[in-house]
Amino acid sequence: MIGTRLKLARASAGMSLRELAERMGNIVSAQAIGKYERNEDMPGSRALMALASALGVSESYLLSDEELTLEGVDFRKKRSAKEEATIEAQTLQLLERYLAIEDLLGLKSVEWEQPRSAPYPVYDMRDAEDAARSVREEWGLGHDPVPKLAELLEERGVKVLSIDLDDIDGLAARVMRKGRDAARVIVVRKNIWAERKRFTLAHELGHMVMLPAAGVDEERAAHRFAGAFLMPADVVRAEVGAQRSAISIGELVALKQRFGVSVQAIAFRCHDLGIIGKNAFSELFKEFTKRGWRKEPFAEPACIEASYEEPKRFERLCYRALAEGVIGESRAAEMLGITLKALDQRLAEAM
Repeated sequence: MIGTRLKLARASAGMSLRELAERMGNIVSAQAIGKYERNEDMPGSRALMALASALGVSESYLLSDEELTLEGVDFRKKRSAKEEATIEAQTLQLLERYLAIEDLLGLKSVEWEQPRSAPYPVYDMRDAEDAARSVREEWGLGHDPVPKLAELLEERGVKVLSIDLDDIDGLAARVMRKGRDAARVIVVRKNIWAERKRFTLAHELGHMVMLPAAGVDEERAAHRFAGAFLMPADVVRAEVGAQRSAISIGELVALKQRFGVSVQAIAFRCHDLGIIGKNAFSELFKEFTKRGWRKEPFAEPACIEASYEEPKRFERLCYRALAEGVIGESRAAEMLGITLKALDQRLAEAM
């Protein structure tokens, strides 16, 4: 039945029933669309075409019986039910395309490679530190900085989606699939600077692998996990020293180029590890504020290219399916959420 799909597409577009009816040129009324969503009626071919066009989806999408649901989503900032529904709908729509392209190519969907000892119980911040060390060990990452975290996560079976979000940096969730194991997904805000995107990805990984005890600040634990995962304690101490009275901005910028995180994250890490004390930490942040680095556009020196942490696997699979003749250009453009003209431009640039 069309109801679930239609409601999901409308939520993703952020439209009310009345707005959708108006976008369709009032071919049908808002009340009629409500009936479609409740599966009390089915749209005729003309209305179906208009619904698909207004919502920016295909008719086959609206008629599909694939069932996906999100579980374990934790919006850590208070927002309206409409905002939450929109974000969840966008996530499900993108993920469905991702799973569909894997099916079309006959690929076994990469399963989530959960670290052997996860979930890690966390009673204090030292446990979060240990959890990050354990993930690195169990994934065989050694002590070197992780070059491209989005790609690493996708190799380990996490579907990473980049979405235009307004005031949240990311979220992690389980996606329940009919007749299949749950997929794991991390959604990251598309329009944030790459250093913060890397930290967000590590932060959401922390939420996925840790099990905080009652009374533990989950956000603080995930922050500590992210810092430890991206900047292993032994490596930081080897680079900076066990204890310092001060650290220069130039040194922080050099460390940023090594670890791929912001100078602010490095300062926090040094403070967490006891390398610098409260006074030195406070002085650094006064300087960051003075230089305008603590607010958008976060214009720190040596910034990483914006596209560095964009997930690319889904896009690569779409191009592969197109090259192998599994899908046509119209279907590829629909999958990628772009126009045919934009697809042609991308293909031309790649030649």
